[in-house]
Amino acid sequence: MDYAAHLDTAIGRLHDEGRYRTFIDIERRKGHFPHATWLRPDGTSRPVTVWCGNDYLGMGQHPDVLSAMHDALDATGAGSGGTRNISGTTVYHKELEAELADLHAKDAALLFTSAYIANDATLSTLPKLFPGLVILSDELNHASMIEGIRRNGGAKRIFRHNDLDHLRGLLEELPKETPKLIAFESIYSMDGDFAPIEAICDLADEFGALTYIDEVHAVGMYGPRGAGVAERDSLMQRIDIINGTLAKAYGVMGGYIATSSKMADAIRSYAPGFIFTTSLPPAVAAGATASVRHLKTDQGQDLRDLHQQQASILKLRLKGLGLPLIDHGSHIIPLIVGDPVHTKMLSDMLLTEHGIYVQPINFPTVPRGTERLRFTPSPVHGALEIEALVKALDALWSHCALNRAELAG
Repeated sequence: MDYAAHLDTAIGRLHDEGRYRTFIDIERRKGHFPHATWLRPDGTSRPVTVWCGNDYLGMGQHPDVLSAMHDALDATGAGSGGTRNISGTTVYHKELEAELADLHAKDAALLFTSAYIANDATLSTLPKLFPGLVILSDELNHASMIEGIRRNGGAKRIFRHNDLDHLRGLLEELPKETPKLIAFESIYSMDGDFAPIEAICDLADEFGALTYIDEVHAVGMYGPRGAGVAERDSLMQRIDIINGTLAKAYGVMGGYIATSSKMADAIRSYAPGFIFTTSLPPAVAAGATASVRHLKTDQGQDLRDLHQQQASILKLRLKGLGLPLIDHGSHIIPLIVGDPVHTKMLSDMLLTEHGIYVQPINFPTVPRGTERLRFTPSPVHGALEIEALVKALDALWSHCALNRAELAG
C-alpha cells in the first residue's frame, strides 16, 4: 500500500472542502491579555487581539494564580513524578480536589489531566459499575462525552437537542428496573444555548435516572461562587456527577468531576483514564486552586459581572450591523457564515488586515451550512478592542458576501 498517497488524499479532501485546519502560532503576553503576538510562517511577527480564547476571565495572568504556581514550582519541581496511585498524589492535588468539592457542594472531587479525559474516563467506566446501564445523551454533547459513551460497551439512547418530550419518550421505553443516566451540558459551546436543567432533573427523578452534567463552559462564570449554571439555578444538589474544567475560566489546565464520595472512589478505582495517567504537575494544581478560590469571592463576582457586560455590549453592536449571530443569553457569540471557504476567508482577512484572531469553526464540529466564527469576549476585552472588531466586521462582511455571490454566479 502507498501509505503516503492515502495521507495525501485525506489531507487533500480537507483542503478541497475548505475544512483544513490552520494552526496560528501566537505568543500570549502576560499583563496584556487579550493582546498577543502572531508568529508568522515567514519568521516575522505582528501584534494581534485574540477573540477566540477560552481563558474567559483572564485568570491565566492573575497575580494570585502566578504566585501560587511559582511557589509550588520552587517547592516541588516540575512534574508530579507519577500516576495518582504511584507517587503522583501530592498535597496540591488533595487541596485542589477539596476546593472543587466545596465549590460544587459535593462530598468529593476527582482530578483528571483534562475535562475531555474526565468525561471520557467517567462515562466509559459507569457501565462497569452499573451493569445494564443505559446512557441517554443529548445529540449535541461534546465529543469527549460521545467518545466515552461510545466506548463504554453499554447501551445508549440519543435524544434530540434539549427535547424533553423525546427524552421522556426514550425513558418510557426502558424497563423501570433498568439503570439509567442522563448526560447533558449546561451550556453548549457552539451555539451558546442552555440546557433545561431543572426539567431534566424532574425527568430523572420520575424515572429513577442518574444525572451527569458538563459545566465546562460555565464553571467560574455563572453562579454566586462560580460553580456554574446549576449553582446559578440552585440545582447542584439534584445533579449526581458534575464535570468541569480548569482550562477555561480558571485559566490553567486540567479537568475534574465532583460527586459523592462513593462515586468518586469507584471511578478512581475503575477508570483506566485516571489510573494509568500521570497526574497534573503540582504547580498547575496550585495555580488552579488559587484561581478557584479567587473566583469564589466578591472579586470573582465582579469579574463575572464585567464578563457578561462585555458580552452583552458586543452582541448589541453586532446586531446593530445586522449580522447573523446567535444569542441565547450566554457569553458565547457565534456569527454564522454558512460556508467553510468564506468562513476561512473572513478569519484570514481579520487576522492579516486587522490584527484580529478568531478561528473558523467548520464541520464536523458544527453541521455543514452552519460554519461560523465564534467570539468569546472577556473582562479584558475593553471598549477599544470591541470597537476595532465591530469596525473590521462591518468592513469585511459585505466583501465576503460579494465574493460568495460571485462564486455562486
